[in-house]
Amino acid sequence: MLHHVELWVPDLPGALGPWGWLLGELGWKQYQDWPGGRSWLCGGVYLVLEQSPALSGEVHDRLAPGLNHLAFDAGSRAEVDRLTASATEHGWALLFPDRHPRAGGPDSYAAYLEDAWGFEVELQSGPPEPA
Repeated sequence: MLHHVELWVPDLPGALGPWGWLLGELGWKQYQDWPGGRSWLCGGVYLVLEQSPALSGEVHDRLAPGLNHLAFDAGSRAEVDRLTASATEHGWALLFPDRHPRAGGPDSYAAYLEDAWGFEVELQSGPPEPA
């Protein structure tokens, strides 16, 4: 079982808007809050956003070795569509718009979103289904 994921962000107040909106929409509940960070809890796993004084860069490079993206089960295809339609109003950009919602392949129905600091999330409509 995954215990937690911690993302270091260069602008905590700025990141709280997009991430707080998305995690709330996905059913995560705010868990902890301190001057340098905040966390959300879902099903025994928690996700942390922290602005660490030890941070060495300004953006996350999802194409470099390390974390590429976080994938969330968003529920139905309709829910993926609803979240995708609202995401840009909350600080997310749609990646691969020319292939959306099949950017993950013909058996996948998902949205790939990126925040202003280069973190990518995948909103998947559950287990892959044939097109």
